[in-house]
Amino acid sequence: MRTPRYALALSGLMLASAGAAFGQVPTPPPTPPAETPTVPAGTNPLPSGQQTPSAPVAPAAGSAATPVPTESVPYGAGMKINISPDGSKYLRFLTWHQVWSRYTQNNTGTLRAPGKPQAEQVDFALRRSRMIVLAQLNPRFLVYTHIGINNQTAVSGGVAPATDGKKPQLFVHEAVVEYKVNKYMSLGAGMHYQNGLSRMTRASTVNFLTMDAPLTNWPTIEAIDQFVRGIGVYAKGRVSKLDYAFSVNESFLTNQAGPFSTAVGLGVTNATSGENRGRNVAEYNPQGTNHVYQGYLAWEFLEQESNLLPFNVGTYLGTKRVFNLGGGFFYNADGMVSRPTDNVLTAAQTAAAASAGFSSFNNAANQVQTHDIGLWSLDAFFDTPINKESGTAFTAYAVYYNYDMGPNHVRFIGASNPGYGTDARRGNAVPHSGTGQVGYVQAGFLLPKNLLGPKLRVQPYASHLLASYEGLRDASGEKKGVNIFDAGANFYVDGHNAKFTINYRARPDFTVPAGTAGTAPTDVKYRPEITLQTQVFL
Repeated sequence: MRTPRYALALSGLMLASAGAAFGQVPTPPPTPPAETPTVPAGTNPLPSGQQTPSAPVAPAAGSAATPVPTESVPYGAGMKINISPDGSKYLRFLTWHQVWSRYTQNNTGTLRAPGKPQAEQVDFALRRSRMIVLAQLNPRFLVYTHIGINNQTAVSGGVAPATDGKKPQLFVHEAVVEYKVNKYMSLGAGMHYQNGLSRMTRASTVNFLTMDAPLTNWPTIEAIDQFVRGIGVYAKGRVSKLDYAFSVNESFLTNQAGPFSTAVGLGVTNATSGENRGRNVAEYNPQGTNHVYQGYLAWEFLEQESNLLPFNVGTYLGTKRVFNLGGGFFYNADGMVSRPTDNVLTAAQTAAAASAGFSSFNNAANQVQTHDIGLWSLDAFFDTPINKESGTAFTAYAVYYNYDMGPNHVRFIGASNPGYGTDARRGNAVPHSGTGQVGYVQAGFLLPKNLLGPKLRVQPYASHLLASYEGLRDASGEKKGVNIFDAGANFYVDGHNAKFTINYRARPDFTVPAGTAGTAPTDVKYRPEITLQTQVFL
């Protein structure tokens, strides 16, 4: 196995090659400034938090042409088609790609292909590829559609996401119609992202402070939702400095198959006697059909943020002064199911329950128990310019999550997982969610202008996630805490519209060593993961 020094050298090569591509950007020759249409304020804020610039003032007749600025013009409204002279009716297109070049030291037992163990590799992934079509044909009506793909690697993310990387399914992330009741409230319906729980549960994916979200902020992703979205209705708005969003959604069927689709799968069968004893570990309920209720409220002490779209900004790069305190919740009755350890099925009952499938949940002898999913959080976001002359700025975010997802529930997930096979702990997977408590904090500092030339801005950052899940214990019953460290830097060529991010992660490997009995981790090793992300957002 190569040492982590190889990974560090590789990250330097990644960054050097990126620097060669964007470090020297020639100043274009002077050209007349493009005409920018005037757009009413508030009609088209971007997911990145940028605002449409006002129209330039035309030079007086006979006067000299306005000099062309040496810095690029802000992106503004982007791909926007006005369908009324004043711009109040419009059609807009937003699109972005995030591409990863990555070195990963895999978790123990990872396969890269069937029957081929692999301890580490360099790979490439399409983390996100998305498009939004947004239209406002009336000041009271808004319609938008969000489509795309996520997490395509050479081994996963395709038509069969866990085993095939080819031909990923382009699917609807959001399809929303919204009506503005008055200045305090708007009502909407459809497949939407008006999530509760926390600011980061509603995060925009194009302007993260760190390279990506910790994923723990989306605890039920792809279990009872559609990639963090739900079909339902919502109310959002602002009263004074209080910004709010509440929603009621359908709970997606988990389509849980295999072991957890039967009462037997919620237990452990004795190979000798044939008896099956409950494990007292909660799993998502394959018969869960109750609605999901969620909400989020934030008090905006300083400047107010745009809330036309449900995409909270990760860092404003010194363009705003924001301090918010917020809190949210998520509730789904009977969303989890388990069997207690004192419930024992005889060999005959075990066979009957296995053949009964889903209906075995309704058998009183099985003593299957349902549990509510009850989650809540408190968070704080602060973003401010430090020195306007030099362009420095500071961003910080902190959140506390309290998760109740039934006894001993723990779920493993890895972003754009490079590992092959059905083991949830393969590749770069970490304990993503579960019953317990999670704390997460991140901070970044935008360095002065001209540090690396007139075109490039640099923003180093760091984050730490600390979680304690009641179901993550070693063989002696001692809890194993989850610590995930990230550090890196954003290199902005044109704000969030064109940027590179280099990120180093120290990731805990909780994989059970081969040849050991039981399912509890006996040791925790930290694996390096180094990623260069290229992002272009138009």
